[in-house]
Amino acid sequence: MTAVRNVHERVIEAPAEAVGALLDRLSAADDPLFPAPAWPRMRLDGPLAVGADGGHGRIRYHVTAYDPGRRVRFDTPPGGGLDGYHEFTVAPLGAERCRVRHVLVCEAHGLVRLSWMCVIRPIHDTMIEEIFDNIERAAAGGVARPTRWSPWVRLLHGLGWARPETVTTPPAARLLRTGLDRTDYEDAYRMELLPGLPRDPAAWTGILRNTFPVLARSGGELLLDVNTGGLTARASILVDDHHVTLSTAVQTDGPRARLYWAVVKRVHPFMARTMLRRTHRTLALTAPPAGERPRTAHRTRT
Repeated sequence: MTAVRNVHERVIEAPAEAVGALLDRLSAADDPLFPAPAWPRMRLDGPLAVGADGGHGRIRYHVTAYDPGRRVRFDTPPGGGLDGYHEFTVAPLGAERCRVRHVLVCEAHGLVRLSWMCVIRPIHDTMIEEIFDNIERAAAGGVARPTRWSPWVRLLHGLGWARPETVTTPPAARLLRTGLDRTDYEDAYRMELLPGLPRDPAAWTGILRNTFPVLARSGGELLLDVNTGGLTARASILVDDHHVTLSTAVQTDGPRARLYWAVVKRVHPFMARTMLRRTHRTLALTAPPAGERPRTAHRTRT
């Protein structure tokens, strides 16, 4: 068993009351601090209050102390490998300055000790510093030196990014359903529409490398002509309140098209999932940080 104590703090050139008000919005729909969508957002089963349960990603915790505008503490459930707590505090340093601190204290058991050193700690350190960046953006009007990801964190982030879910073609993909005389093959893959990701389906055409013409658009659906190798094929990008879905429909006309598709359909599902996942991550990494979303529309990860 290994004792872990991890401390981050930063002086913010803003009143403690302003920073505390931001802290009170952790896990809310308009949370200005948690660095989503690059990282999984904080979710609680109710408002920020003692007794609320939730977490971010695979990390689970519940609120055990809450002093609005000053302190919030989250305890991890026993048996998770990292048993302990983490908390944010805000302390005034005068009328126009304050100190924000995050403290993690826990016991690491078994193989989690190695995971903490190699995986969890570098990700944790990066996320906390990005939360501090967002505090500065929202309360002090900007951050002079934004947190940079190390090559190791970038690698871990890429390996851990979510993967598309295989689904049936959504009923709302009406353009795709009426785009062909008949359908000899169809598939669909979707991913969660994270906070900060674009709601305009045109922003997602990078899934197909922006190489295919747009045939039609209706509401949140974009229909693209992906004819190739003699195939008549259509792709639909559908964005709704919760997901972005890439659907494909193929019509094979003639021996050449059937032969071509017999080969391509073996790799098509892998390619479709890979392209959707890559674009989903790219857009997440270029989304404006939470502290700037009301003021800007684009940011590139450094």
